Amino acid sequence: MPNARDSVLSRREAAKRIVLAQKKGQIVVFTSGCFDLLHVGHLRSLEQAQSMGDRLIVAVNRDKVVRQLKGRGRPIVPERQRAELLAGLASVDWVTFFGEETPLEIIRQLRPDVYTKGGDWSLRELYENDIPKDFPIEVRRLRQIPNLRTTKIIERTRKRN
Repeated sequence: MPNARDSVLSRREAAKRIVLAQKKGQIVVFTSGCFDLLHVGHLRSLEQAQSMGDRLIVAVNRDKVVRQLKGRGRPIVPERQRAELLAGLASVDWVTFFGEETPLEIIRQLRPDVYTKGGDWSLRELYENDIPKDFPIEVRRLRQIPNLRTTKIIERTRKRN
């Protein structure tokens, strides 16, 4: 059984693995996010993303970016641990990191075949903010799982305490 840590890759190694998979005719699906406090909504989204191709690579926001996006006190779980948890899921082949505010640059570098993002994002937003202009990639929205948001879980937990 492979070690989850072995599936957490540098951006350069991730690009190499993607090229090799594509040379074998495999469809590589890419998704990204914070994945702070992994929950069943994340699991279902990742399983759906994986079903859209042969290989799934997940780019995890660096801690600094999570703080910028989510505010003080976030992330709850450090980036390396979030990456290892994701890499341990059956639906995830590879995990890497990105420190930019949007995945535009990492998508340009990795060149996946399909880009997926949660249903709370509009296709227009994704094309405008995340996809390099004139870039040949299929963009798919994932089903949104109602009432399953990390921020809501944290808020409920804080209210109980």
